Amino acid sequence: MASITSQKLVAARETIYQAIASIRLIDPHTHINPHDPGSHTLADILGYHYYTELVHSAGMPREEIEQPGISPRELVGRMAHGLGHISNTANYHWLLRICREFFDFEDDAITPDNWEHLYDTAEAKMRSADWPQMVLDQSNVEAVFLTNDFDDDLQGFDSSTYIPCLRTDDLVFHLAKPEVRQRLEAASGVSLDGSLASLRESLQQRFEHFVAGGARACAISIPPTFQPTMVGDGRAQKALDQLLSEGVAADPANQDAISRRVFWTLAELCDEYGLPFDLMIGVNRGVYPGGVHQGRDLYDSRVSLIQYRELFNAFPKVKFPVSVLASVTNQELVSYSWIFPNVYTNGHWWYSNTPSFIRRDAAARLEAVPRNKQVAYYSDAYKLEFVLPKFDMYRWILAGVLADEFVGENGWSEEKAIELGRQVLRGNVDEIFPSPLIDQLPESDVEAGDASPVATLALDPSESDSSEESTPASPVEATSETSSEELGLDTEVSEQEAFLQSDSDLDPVPTDQEIQDADVADAQVAEMLSSMEATSLETEIDPMPLDVGDLDSDEIDESSEPFSPESPIQPLTGDGKFTPDSDSMLLHPDPLTGELQFPVSEEDDDREKS
Repeated sequence: MASITSQKLVAARETIYQAIASIRLIDPHTHINPHDPGSHTLADILGYHYYTELVHSAGMPREEIEQPGISPRELVGRMAHGLGHISNTANYHWLLRICREFFDFEDDAITPDNWEHLYDTAEAKMRSADWPQMVLDQSNVEAVFLTNDFDDDLQGFDSSTYIPCLRTDDLVFHLAKPEVRQRLEAASGVSLDGSLASLRESLQQRFEHFVAGGARACAISIPPTFQPTMVGDGRAQKALDQLLSEGVAADPANQDAISRRVFWTLAELCDEYGLPFDLMIGVNRGVYPGGVHQGRDLYDSRVSLIQYRELFNAFPKVKFPVSVLASVTNQELVSYSWIFPNVYTNGHWWYSNTPSFIRRDAAARLEAVPRNKQVAYYSDAYKLEFVLPKFDMYRWILAGVLADEFVGENGWSEEKAIELGRQVLRGNVDEIFPSPLIDQLPESDVEAGDASPVATLALDPSESDSSEESTPASPVEATSETSSEELGLDTEVSEQEAFLQSDSDLDPVPTDQEIQDADVADAQVAEMLSSMEATSLETEIDPMPLDVGDLDSDEIDESSEPFSPESPIQPLTGDGKFTPDSDSMLLHPDPLTGELQFPVSEEDDDREKS
């Protein structure tokens, strides 16, 4: 019976794989250059950092791989001598799949004996002017997302095939460099005059430019130590002043404050312009300085998404597709996507992009995260040829998870499992990264460099085709010129709101050095004294005070005796009059236990027993 079940699952996996392999894809994250998307020689493929870093790790000196002036052909010849050491890796299988799919390669391995024929065949095919589109079609890919520098002019390519994405690492982490600020000024046309307003204006202009150019996301790669929090105007201005005057020599605490301020501003602009904010979390740069290009960075397990709680809570309408660099962080990402409506699982990035990690992480996401909040995969490719083998690796793993966990364990039909695969592979990409709002406006209303394309268009009543009269405005609706006081609204601001709106110099995450420089106690206790005027006290006095009689007199006024008909103080219904005597106030020992008790009359004792 187990054998039959196993055979059915194998068949189900194949059926599911064939179905999801037919889906025309949009790759939601790549590093492809839209002006040169395809490879020209085999060196463009073997020069991918996955291969250079693995061959270097296996023993090839970096100088042999990155020798200045080395020809593409010579590089491939050298790499061919080191490929045997990495033939067990998933990355090597991508290489073989590329060569077989696009270059008619039929051997089992790339060796020092056969690489030259492969090189010549590949180069001949790549000479075709239609090569990039041929690769896209053969890979069944409709479009790919790019990684665009913030000063990219977004010209010279089809943004429906090569979709722009605003990459913001330089703006957040390298604004201290004069060349980065110069690029920002040149691209935005806004002079950074030292004010926070000019900095925000320059960033906003970049958003307008990218949205007008068809961008569907903003993205950033974040080190494990970064904690995005809001920095007040006073603290940010102080940091900006030093950063502009001293550049990269500015105090690290001030550079960090500006990084957090810029990051927070980007989140605000994502909210304003409706762009998802891709967060790629956990990369520690330059861990191995002696490594090959792009082979020096590693993940850091010290990262935690708790560092992002303030961000996720502050921007509930911003979609945050989150990628984590290591599989060990996947469970935390699953939990945050489970709880936060605006946190999405996004692909299997870098060091977690191997089959064993993908299978475990994908299964956990499919079992725990709402199906409409998962972006299944992206290639992270630098050349178009890599999209096919990477996605195909993922599709085969996904088909296995759907067959085993959903068809086998949950009793789903194959059709139902295929629909889930279709949603996470393509449907969610369309929903989470929709076409920019600018596409919804008439072309005549959108000009390059115009104001924000997300502005609401007002319809002139005289141009309306409707014969119905326009509905008069409600008397409680306020125009832009109507004040809150005229509407009778409470305009009082609480102390907490006033503090949050003030130009506070307080940093929510100060360093030890900042605390010492501030020269103030960690906590300040202030006594708040208030005085009330006599006129205001009079308004609090009861106009008809309660008559309690003459409390200083020994004489008893029978008319005001408590419980008398004339007395304003009356007993509750059923209450009697209690007159204490000396015997009733004495405690007596219980004859059985010796416990001191008030005496109970026989009448009361009978009432309790009944």
